[in-house]
Amino acid sequence: MVSYDELHDPNAEYTMRELSSETMGATGERGGSRDVEITDVQTTMVDGNFPWTLVRVYTDAGVVGTGEAYWGAGVPELIERMKPFVIGENPLDIDRLFEHLVQKMSGEGSVEGVTVTAISGIEIALHDLAGKILGVPAYQLLGGKYRDKVRVYCDCHTANEADPQACADEAERVVEELGYDALKFDLDVPSGLEKDRANRHLRPGEIRHKAEIVEAVTERVKDRADVAFDCHWTFSGGSAKRLAAELEEYDVWWLEDPVPPENLEVQEEVTKSTITPITVGENRYRVTEERRLIQNQAVDIIAPDLPKVGGMRETRKIADVANQYYIPVAMHNVSSPVATMASAHVGAAIPNSLAVEYHSYELGWWEDLVEEDVIEDGYIEIPEQPGLGVTLDMDAVEEHMVDGETLFDEA
Repeated sequence: MVSYDELHDPNAEYTMRELSSETMGATGERGGSRDVEITDVQTTMVDGNFPWTLVRVYTDAGVVGTGEAYWGAGVPELIERMKPFVIGENPLDIDRLFEHLVQKMSGEGSVEGVTVTAISGIEIALHDLAGKILGVPAYQLLGGKYRDKVRVYCDCHTANEADPQACADEAERVVEELGYDALKFDLDVPSGLEKDRANRHLRPGEIRHKAEIVEAVTERVKDRADVAFDCHWTFSGGSAKRLAAELEEYDVWWLEDPVPPENLEVQEEVTKSTITPITVGENRYRVTEERRLIQNQAVDIIAPDLPKVGGMRETRKIADVANQYYIPVAMHNVSSPVATMASAHVGAAIPNSLAVEYHSYELGWWEDLVEEDVIEDGYIEIPEQPGLGVTLDMDAVEEHMVDGETLFDEA
């Protein structure tokens, strides 16, 4: 029997098959092509508008799964640290492998933070791999689909983000020329009236300036597009409430992250003070943390970031909790096409999917990273190919790798 101490000892000499039979009840060998073992896990970082961490999981069947972890220092090192915990194991046991990695990495912070992010990258690759082994698209592993395509909202920027008319011009361009009917702009932009940004207090003139941006953009696009506005956790509770109240007369899709994420009580108070929809979630980890936001009804829309929050099944679990409170899911996403498509598969498989973010419309080669088309006319059509349905273009990966990185060893 595997002891508790062995289970939580990262240097313990036992295999996952021992753990399966003794503590988790999994069966032994499987028939046909399902008896597969993981042989390697590799990462490569691509220098996009964020340093994307791509993950590849290899098997003795020659089938390879591709995933992605949210960007951040230390993620590749953590994935390398976890490699011995999955080598020799069957990639079809996605839930069991996920929980095992959480247990093995508990001393290194698997409750939240960058360790969860690293686990997320492996978990996404396992979905791609399992789908290929079983011959089904990834959404089928999550219970099937509610929709054939998922709506995308475009995170927009201008040379002068503090100019209301410049924002309105860009909103119109993105709608008319790029075909999006869902947009987002930043509101934590300088107004020229700030006295001390560290205290998080908004002066009346600052609130008026932010309302001018909202008014200019929403009036320009009217019913042609929904528009959200992001605050990046910048304001105090009182300032956030005053800002949200000021925006109630405009057609705001949502106001995102108006206060810092640590204090749930303040977040709840802000949300319940206004009819302006409030969206939060990208800086919470796993269903345990997101659940508190949902059950306290501290959000109107939940926004988990799939390659950061715990992966595809964890995001599905968050959506299931949110659905009990009739809360829609708008997935935060600053990823390459790999994790973007993973988010789309989850968006197809849950009833309460609202949209998936796209943060790279100014990066001309974003879609070149994979062989397939991803976004068309503001939507992602869910592929029917096995796994995620995207194939890395290794020439593009090599061209855009972070300095010092090496390409995947396909051998």
